[in-house]
Amino acid sequence: MKTLLTVSALSLAASALVTLRPAASAPAPAPVAGAATASTPAAEEASAELAPVFDPADTALVVTDPQNDFLSPDGVTWGVVGQSVTDNGTVENLEALFAAAKRGGFPVFVSPHYYYPHDKRWKFEGTLEALMHSLGMFDRPDPLSLEGFEGSGADWLERYEPYIEDGETVVTSPHKVYGPDTNDLVLQLRKRGVDRVILAGMSANLCTESHLRALLEQGFDVTVVSDGTAAAITPELGDGYAAALTNFRFLANAVVDTEGAVAAMTRVSR
Repeated sequence: MKTLLTVSALSLAASALVTLRPAASAPAPAPVAGAATASTPAAEEASAELAPVFDPADTALVVTDPQNDFLSPDGVTWGVVGQSVTDNGTVENLEALFAAAKRGGFPVFVSPHYYYPHDKRWKFEGTLEALMHSLGMFDRPDPLSLEGFEGSGADWLERYEPYIEDGETVVTSPHKVYGPDTNDLVLQLRKRGVDRVILAGMSANLCTESHLRALLEQGFDVTVVSDGTAAAITPELGDGYAAALTNFRFLANAVVDTEGAVAAMTRVSR
């Protein structure tokens, strides 16, 4: 049986790495953001300096695909993502991020995933594109109609509706494969003067990671919330969440858990 690489296990590994001491002639490695360090006043001060501090003047929360087909037990992908979503507390953590952003006055952007009938006429597809289309994932009958949308797999989880449908959250045009290259997310962020992004949502190794890569290439400072996402785990394809965590650590400006992100949104920089 495959086992999920948990955030706590990753943190322990990171902690072990930062406690290693190089040879005297070599410079000390930079501490890993969010990793445990020796409990000394100097270490605590350094840790506080490394912790991200977000300012609503230039920082936004971006959430990818907070939709039923990923996050509800009734969703079409629950059989492969349910373990990861449950283990991470992703549903609850996303709500905590939405709530913290709203309390702190941070702009919130949702980058959704929708498929319309014309998308089913594509001449070629990747592995997961073909699977999503065959499952009817994120299906909507028409781009100009909300008929049948409420409660469907393409709809948000009901608990997120007060945050997304408050007249303030920006719901971008849909991305079509994985990244924001095919929607207006970057334009909307730039027009609002956003330079830093707190990134969470589904699915970790697909849309979330693709958004991370694209936003970095566009010059944004991106912090990924490690337990504000989850991914499929299958015997054939492997552990998507573990793969994403590895790449988050390599690529993102910072990786924090939900508790750290909420604290950073509360501890507004001056």
